[in-house]
Amino acid sequence: MELSPDRILQTGLAFWASKTLLSAVEIGLFTELAKQPGDLESLRDRLGLHPRSARDFLDALVALGFLERVDGVYRNTAETGLFLDKAKPSYIGGILEMANSRLYPYWGDLTTALWSGEPQNESKGGLDPFAALYADPLKLREFLRAMSGVSRGANLAIAAKFPWERYHSCADIGTAQGVQGVDRGVDDPGPVGREVLQFVDVGGVPDVRAARRLGPTRLGGHRPLRASWAASVAGWTRSGNILRE
Repeated sequence: MELSPDRILQTGLAFWASKTLLSAVEIGLFTELAKQPGDLESLRDRLGLHPRSARDFLDALVALGFLERVDGVYRNTAETGLFLDKAKPSYIGGILEMANSRLYPYWGDLTTALWSGEPQNESKGGLDPFAALYADPLKLREFLRAMSGVSRGANLAIAAKFPWERYHSCADIGTAQGVQGVDRGVDDPGPVGREVLQFVDVGGVPDVRAARRLGPTRLGGHRPLRASWAASVAGWTRSGNILRE
């Protein structure tokens, strides 16, 4: 078998493709294209892109399979239109937003971590990483969006497969933005008497996603609860990605 450096080079330079996608999410490209496809000049104006890099940036996304270009007009692919449009409930870009602004720089210090044995994230210097997140409302909101995005697939699978008719209440503990109850409600809000108890004590950041999508009455009040009490009274509980009757 002839040896090739292809896999080595592809892995070593994979950050080129990764950062191209992350920057596209950051500037809201896919959300903008979901509103209306556009040619190079219109997208430059709508997104404030500099002419030096705009064409290469958009064409790189075409080459990577994240955009389509027909007769000079760029549009989302089926996947990016569904999963990277912030206006859709299927949006998973929260985890990519956090990867871009928070995780990507930390991974740049991997070699330092290997030499020193010290963490390079918010816990650097012995600090509590979650205390640092909770102290910054913008970072906390970003973290919650990320957790909602990365949980989206599991939430939809649970909403479709779980025997909801056997239960009249559930507790979503560690709920981030409350998307399990929201995803269930999108598919089928269920009987009026069914209640979703969401443990949403996240440093005072309001759960605007659930409130906007369903409203408080369809989430049984959507009030903060003590996790231990919620687990004791609910027909089933979910903590993170773990289901328990």
